[in-house]
Parts: sequence; structure tokens; C-alpha cells
Amino acid sequence: MISALTPDACLENRKAGPHLTVRKAVMHDISDILDLINGYAAKGVMLPRTEFEMSEAIRDFTVATDTGKLVGCGALHFYSPTAGELRSLAVAEQAKTNGVGRRLVEALVAEAQGYELDSVFAFTYVVDFFSKVGFHPVERGILPLKAWKDCLRCPKFHACDELAVIRVLRPERWTGSLPQGAPEPYIQLPLLRS
Repeated sequence: MISALTPDACLENRKAGPHLTVRKAVMHDISDILDLINGYAAKGVMLPRTEFEMSEAIRDFTVATDTGKLVGCGALHFYSPTAGELRSLAVAEQAKTNGVGRRLVEALVAEAQGYELDSVFAFTYVVDFFSKVGFHPVERGILPLKAWKDCLRCPKFHACDELAVIRVLRPERWTGSLPQGAPEPYIQLPLLRS
């Protein structure tokens, strides 16, 4: 669930410049990541995480710090040899207009490219933000069966209002086009060429 962003999280602000660092998370970041994610979870816009879950998933996480203080986080989670999900993307309130969200997504997409994934997807309320960083809305039913694993514990499972977005990273490995009669903002998840 990625809801702790606004479309202006893409904006670059000169104040964020030299003090903003984006790096892979380490174990001592867990407490700060939990504070950020669970703060948004208390508002009902993200799923809560536990220390145990974070300890297991810390290798998925990338963090942004400003003058040593954690101001954002996000994770790349693998679902198949070709697809990954951007998840747990959150930016501290005071850093939302500093380009932190954009920098985190760029780092996570670069990581996905390094692993030679064909695509990355996300479930979000902030489609405008993801559109600004190269993602496209897509019908959620064509994505991996993520819902059966991760969404089962979500209180919104039976009435999910998040939208799915995807970014194709290796277009040469895909074929396909919009389904007949599909609304323009949707793309069909292309089929892998054999």
C-alpha cells in the first residue's frame, strides 16, 4: 500500500539538495522506518508493520535521509523472476515537497533494472505521483496474485480503493497493446515473448 505521498513529492526543492541521501536500509533504520510507516497506518493510509516483519524485509528497503534524519522509505519486493512491487513508500510530512518520493522511486527502479526485472508495479491512491515517474494505470486483475498473500490482512480487502500502476522496464521483452474498448488511461499487461 502506497498512500503516504502526494503528487508534489516529485518536485525538486533546492533545500533538499546536498543533504539528501538515498541508500539501502540497514538494521538500525528499522525503528525510524516503523515510526514513519506506522504513523501513516494509524491514519488508515498504509498497512502497519511490526519489528519482526521489518527485520525479515529490511533488505527490500531503501531509505532517504536529510542531514542524517530519516525522511522517507520504500521497498522493492520480488514476485516473480520478471516482476517486482514498489511498496511501503512513505515520505515524512516535512519532506513531501523536497523530491524525496521521486528520488526513492528512482533508486528502487534502478535496483529493479539491476536485477533485470521486466516491470515494477504498485498499488496506490496517488496515481498522479506515479504518472510523473513513468508509471501507467493498469487493471489490477492482470498483476500477480499479490492479493492472496499480502492483502488478506488489510482492513480494506473486501472494498479496496487503491489503483494499480505499472512501469515496464524492458519493453523489448513485451508484446501487446490496449485491450479492445479499454479506456485510454489503462494499459494491458503485455505478454512475454517466447
